[in-house]
Amino acid sequence: MGHGKLKKFAENATFRCLLQPDASQVLDKVPGSKELRLRDHAIKGNWGREMFGNDHPIVLELGCGKGDYTIALALRHPEINYIGVDIKGARLWKGAKYATEQALPNVAFLRTRIEFIDAFFGPGEVAEIWLTFSDPQLRGSENARLSSPLFLERYRRFLKPGGIVHLKTDSRYLYEYTFSVVKVNGLQVLAYGSDIYHEGLQAGNSLPDSSDVMNSSPVISSEAEGGVEKSPALDVAVVFEVQTFYEKMFLEMGLPITYLAFCIDHEGPYAFPGEAFDHDYWLEAEGPRRSFSHQPNKKG
Repeated sequence: MGHGKLKKFAENATFRCLLQPDASQVLDKVPGSKELRLRDHAIKGNWGREMFGNDHPIVLELGCGKGDYTIALALRHPEINYIGVDIKGARLWKGAKYATEQALPNVAFLRTRIEFIDAFFGPGEVAEIWLTFSDPQLRGSENARLSSPLFLERYRRFLKPGGIVHLKTDSRYLYEYTFSVVKVNGLQVLAYGSDIYHEGLQAGNSLPDSSDVMNSSPVISSEAEGGVEKSPALDVAVVFEVQTFYEKMFLEMGLPITYLAFCIDHEGPYAFPGEAFDHDYWLEAEGPRRSFSHQPNKKG
């Protein structure tokens, strides 16, 4: 391990805004077995009191990388608490250092595997989740996709009723897969777009005038007729105005950016899309650029 990483890890330990639990704090051995089971961390249900000192809404960014998106959201909405989650400590260092130096009261970071996420948040503790440029797992397990039914079940355990999941990605494959999951399970769609900077956003099935297409200019006027901003819980402008480093790069390359916002209120188990999602078609449509845009150290 390089000296630079060691220095970052040492500094990470000094940041109050960064929680780095040991595996022993969330994993127990199953009695009489070598298997491990997940157990609740002490912060679960207590983020408002222990980390932020208030009862403001909490929004997560899962797979936050260096935390630039988390911080940009927090600067935009000081009345909301934001938590970026990632497993890479060297990445989280940048966001945690900035939040510490700027004394941002509504920013925190959690270093953990996202598979363990429901060990850290209690029922109704989280208002929204952002999935920003997640690995689409093109040839990996379907269960590893952060919008798979397995992960939606985890999110449901701690999202408030009506809580929103935002997917923003350069991967058309992941966008179409997620849309298939949403449709198969009859989930409430708030807004969507397969090329948001050129075609704007389409209002979802939960809003009036769902045939309206939103203007794709960087600033969405509050006077716009019909469409997405009639939903008070959805800040449409943030979809265009807050961008990651790699999102800006993709836009300069002329690559489309997709967005999907939906609620995961649903009774019973989540169904997998099965034949409703054409894996082979969208895998071929994805093209060779996936090898570039989803490198292990990609997050911006």
